[in-house]
Amino acid sequence: MLATLRRTLDRALPAGRRALAWARQHPWRAAALLPALAVLYVLALVPFTPGISDLRRARSETPSVLVGEDGGVLAEYRRVNREWVPLERIAPSVVDALIATEDRRFYDHHGIDLTRTAGAAFNTLQGDLQGGSTITQQLARNLFPDEIGRAASIQRKIKEAITALKIEALYSKREILETYLNTVPFLYNAFGIEMAARTYFDKSAERLDVLESATLIGMLKGTSYYNPVQNPERARQRRNLVLAQMARDGKLDTGALEALTRRPMKLDFERQAMPLGLAPHVAQQIRRWLVDWADDRGYDIQTDGLRVVTTLDARLQKAANQAMARQMGQLQSLADGRMKAGQDKVALQAGFLALDPRTGAVRAWIGSRDFAQEQFDHVSQARRQPGSTFKPFAYGAAFLQGMKPGDTLMDEPVAIRLPGGDVWSPSDATPPTGLPTTLHDGLAQSKNTITALLMQKIGPQRVVELAQSLGVRQSKLEPVLSLGLGTSPVTLLEMVTAYGTLANGGSYHTPYLLLRVEDRDGKVLERFAPPPDKETGPAMPRKDALTLVNTLRGAIDEGTGTAIRWRYGITADVAGKTGTTQDNTDGWFILMSPQLVAGARVGFNDNSVTMGNWGQGARSALPMVGEVFQQALRNRWIDPKAQFDVPRSRPAVPEPPQEAASAPSPVVDAIGTIIESIKEQLR
Repeated sequence: MLATLRRTLDRALPAGRRALAWARQHPWRAAALLPALAVLYVLALVPFTPGISDLRRARSETPSVLVGEDGGVLAEYRRVNREWVPLERIAPSVVDALIATEDRRFYDHHGIDLTRTAGAAFNTLQGDLQGGSTITQQLARNLFPDEIGRAASIQRKIKEAITALKIEALYSKREILETYLNTVPFLYNAFGIEMAARTYFDKSAERLDVLESATLIGMLKGTSYYNPVQNPERARQRRNLVLAQMARDGKLDTGALEALTRRPMKLDFERQAMPLGLAPHVAQQIRRWLVDWADDRGYDIQTDGLRVVTTLDARLQKAANQAMARQMGQLQSLADGRMKAGQDKVALQAGFLALDPRTGAVRAWIGSRDFAQEQFDHVSQARRQPGSTFKPFAYGAAFLQGMKPGDTLMDEPVAIRLPGGDVWSPSDATPPTGLPTTLHDGLAQSKNTITALLMQKIGPQRVVELAQSLGVRQSKLEPVLSLGLGTSPVTLLEMVTAYGTLANGGSYHTPYLLLRVEDRDGKVLERFAPPPDKETGPAMPRKDALTLVNTLRGAIDEGTGTAIRWRYGITADVAGKTGTTQDNTDGWFILMSPQLVAGARVGFNDNSVTMGNWGQGARSALPMVGEVFQQALRNRWIDPKAQFDVPRSRPAVPEPPQEAASAPSPVVDAIGTIIESIKEQLR
């Protein structure tokens, strides 16, 4: 390689010496060639500047959106925190200030102001460094920083000028102004005049007055140096200079100028967070996949306006968000009240999931109470003990062995010797009755003693196999007797999926989110079928699955989940189960209908931190699920008349009065809460 380079230099140097000798002999001819060489140099740079198609795409860039099956927007995949507004929705004082300060002859040139450029060059040579860029040149630099470059060089200025000429050939002056004002940065993750107006003055761009307009336009000379938050006096002086230039150009009454320049800086500053959307955890999951999908097909998710249609229901997602915010706010107040003086407050966390049991389509997903504070997903990532919500799998395994809901076990003290010699003695909050108890009542009343005896009778391995078949397929389940009481950590996603299998008559469906991807014009680019189940046949025989569903009706009609009836006025055919782990560490609740299954879990990230008696599943998790189901039924997002395909073993609960269903009185609500708390303690 060195030898080749040496030979090249040996050939080039003589040619260079001959060219220099010719230039010395013919100086006037050499000088005449300089403009031609300069033109050739400029022409050589043209292919390395953004093309017309790039300019059109830059101005028309549209973020891709994530939408629900109902058409509701769930999230946007933006490049920056910007909201594009048309020029007519920008205060005229903003445009006046911009032109007076940045480009007085904006309407007279075609992208390059030769007079200003020559003046800037002359002043720079005199030691006064000045810029001569027009608004169009600045726009070129803002739109294409990578293609044009950032270095203070002649080449960059030439590429900037070429691109400005292309922009002027393509767009009208109004379009250039609109594009410029919507793309210029203003610090604090605010891009464009609309976000700047909201950030610094808490108003829209069309409501900016002349002082506010001058302040924001004044920042463009140096957003950090003239930052009105950090450098208010410097920003005020720059604002006044902008006002003076507006007055010089006749855009501001000179009589008002002096009074305006004496006005103090008045900000209403608040950072504008990037909108998270209704389902941020799902949006982030899909974004990671979508980036690769789009790259493989030549799309940009931040500019090409793709439309990703999911199975989520935006209405249901919004209702779930509201229910969680309301419930977690109340529970956090209770949690804070338990903290000792001087002790740091610990944030309570939760997850919520709803899906259609008939297909596995996910309808709502909340991974944490506040995505901005907690990106960890409490639906798919958090593994916690499910408590009594796991008990149905023990009873389901018993039904598979031929036992019936009417079969009885004695409610008596339990002392089971384990293989290692230890004795396991689970108990309930109240002493055993010493009476025969049906399996139906054992599950509805969430009896630990009955469940323990049942586990001993059928063996834990059968419970493991059934739970895995129904949907608990990622978490490891320990085949021990205490498994029936929910001691093996699992995810909320697995539990809701398993209940969905029961609600679907024992037929398992893998939960899924994606339906299709469309381009900005609505053309379908790819459809996604529900993921196929790798197994053949039902996860649980239909007859046994529906028998278990019928038994779980009892938990809602007469057991620990009765608040669904009396507090939320839900008279539809539903079944479900509460769950509370030891010392109220976690509260669970899962409710199912033939068309919707929803579950929630509440607890602290640190499972050594426990909740008070308000941490029971019936008081912590149930209200979120109950409120969402109430909204879904009331608005007929699901059919309130849908029935499970199994006769009730006991009469249905009578429909409560309409007044109680729609708005329970505070007295009734308070009494019901007390009763529910007592019942939960007794269970």
